Amino acid sequence: MSLLIVDRRNFIKLTAITGTSAALTACGSPENQIIRFIPEDDLAPGVATWKPSICPLCSAGCGVIARVMDGDAEVFRNGQAGVIRMGLAKKLEGNPEDAISQGKLCARGQAAIQVTYHPDRIGNPRILAGQRGQSGYSDLTWADAIKGVTAQLDKLAAASDHGSVAFLTRPGHSRRLELIADILQRFGAKPPVTYELFSDDVLRQANAISFGSHQLPTYDLANARYVISFGADFLGTWNSAVAHSAAYGRMRQGQKGMRPKFVHVDARLSQTAANADEFVACRPGTEGLLALAIAGDETPQKASERTGVPVATIERIKREFATFGPWMAIIGGAPLAHTNGLFQASAVNRLNQAAKTVNQPGGITFATASSRVPTRPLKEILDNPPKLLFLDGVNPVFGSPGAWKVVDALNKIPFIVSFGSFIDETSALANLILPDHSFLESWVDAAPESGSAKAAPSKFGPVMRPLYDTRSTPDVLLEVAKGLVKPLTGLPNTFEEYLNQEAKASKPVPSPKPQAPGPLQFAEPIFDGDASQFPYHFMPYASQGLYDGSLAHLPWLQEMPDPMTSGMWCSWVEINEQKARELGIEQGDLIEITSTQGSVRAPAFLNPGIAPDAVAMPVGQGHTNFTRYATNRGVNPISILAPATIAETGTLAWSATRVKIARVGDPDRESLILFGGATRERPDWTHGRGDEH
Repeated sequence: MSLLIVDRRNFIKLTAITGTSAALTACGSPENQIIRFIPEDDLAPGVATWKPSICPLCSAGCGVIARVMDGDAEVFRNGQAGVIRMGLAKKLEGNPEDAISQGKLCARGQAAIQVTYHPDRIGNPRILAGQRGQSGYSDLTWADAIKGVTAQLDKLAAASDHGSVAFLTRPGHSRRLELIADILQRFGAKPPVTYELFSDDVLRQANAISFGSHQLPTYDLANARYVISFGADFLGTWNSAVAHSAAYGRMRQGQKGMRPKFVHVDARLSQTAANADEFVACRPGTEGLLALAIAGDETPQKASERTGVPVATIERIKREFATFGPWMAIIGGAPLAHTNGLFQASAVNRLNQAAKTVNQPGGITFATASSRVPTRPLKEILDNPPKLLFLDGVNPVFGSPGAWKVVDALNKIPFIVSFGSFIDETSALANLILPDHSFLESWVDAAPESGSAKAAPSKFGPVMRPLYDTRSTPDVLLEVAKGLVKPLTGLPNTFEEYLNQEAKASKPVPSPKPQAPGPLQFAEPIFDGDASQFPYHFMPYASQGLYDGSLAHLPWLQEMPDPMTSGMWCSWVEINEQKARELGIEQGDLIEITSTQGSVRAPAFLNPGIAPDAVAMPVGQGHTNFTRYATNRGVNPISILAPATIAETGTLAWSATRVKIARVGDPDRESLILFGGATRERPDWTHGRGDEH
């Protein structure tokens, strides 16, 4: 690469950036000279171009466009730090030509640009300098890093121990995951392991049984006249929220002389519930029984006894649902995360079957999805730790119950390689860190399973050149595969080449044939903790900004007020307003929540929209090691969850924990940070007027 050398005095005349130059205090000395690289691209000063990409911050696969303009950036080239004039992404928007985002973008998508420019982003390969958890990392060249990985794989291959390699990543539908699975198979290793806290696998399984499609459906909200949602926050954090928000907006515009109705069933008022025409409070774990009563498969009287929903309300909703078509029923979130999650999903599917909504306008559809990649659950590597583990974009140390003892299991693994761009609780246990490009710097792809009635796969090239000495993870894997003593054959040279090939017909995981509707018996939810000692249902929920905690390192999302509480930069405990008064708890009081697994403390937020026998906490805070913006901020509610699972899928039943609460301290102004001052338009202390008396 060509470069120019300028001294500090002339550099300041040429550029206005800060950083390395700000630390220099002398002129003319070699150690204070700054490298200015010659631009790698032809740039038109002040002229913006828009380039397509895909947002990586959730599984929806929203297409985005990045506004790219010329600018100065501090970069690493050939192991040297310097400054270059280059095309830089300045802003993200939804791609109008994308079937999922439809030109729209949520707040998380807007903040995705901070992944590329984050000050704590890892800029080059690193190797553990000592013992895990006790030492830092030393810089490493890519050549040495690749040799280190191939040496580990060659050692296992020489011992015919190919099965001792594991790859842990997030679930999803993408060619990237297909490539990972292909490389593992060619080496002789088992399929990749996937983990996600807020997993929807139980709904996929129920859909496979009911409809023959092992995937999440797309909801034609735009053409529906009656929608009933069981816990699904589809306007906030669940499923393809951008696509369904756009469709919901079209539904709300209605048709001439008609206004569609939306009913939401839950124990807590979420962002989606707040947009409903009617909110129906239901006991946690019994939502499926209510669905059966609406479908006519259960009596309203029996359903009322178990759910707490009045008989008159059940009968009225049953009449409305049968009268005002097209109609649909949706289930997601907490109702699926009980030990009886499969029953809950199957019961709502029964309601859709009774209403004949499948593949109908105003109903639910299943887009033709790409072949599903076989994967394994996290439990397999916790029970039998491998000898070599690859980590890619997943943090189970933070995102799983303490009772699973993930740290103990990972510490039994001799060698761990992380492809993360940031140090977090899990990647901090890695022996070697090979940082990935950001999504704006690399080839990306997605094959969304929901959000569009038709399949909408997409792939795009880099928006901008890499800032640092990072490499695309798929390209690194391909280089490693070809550098083995016995190289893996039949693979492309680059990920770009792989994406431009036609997808090979892999062995798809078969879905069972749809079962004919038959009797569906109510399955009792099982809760951890005796109700006499732990009287409250614990309801952790996905944060609108931080989601499952994986986005807590982005300061824009930390700064974004929660839409229901206005909380930001902190944790809080939502407790029913009236119940709090009975317990002598005021807004901001320090509350201790205790389960059979432990306790956490956070300030109280008095919420009129939560059941009296439930308390809720947003997930996302409580990191112990995740950049300057998230470390040691708030508490992690996942840590006190019971290790209960859904038997049919093995996924975590994160709604199955009961807790007790106690007031342990007075309000602390620094603990509860609210953007707004009250949950009501006219709080009680205003006596119905707009000022205090």
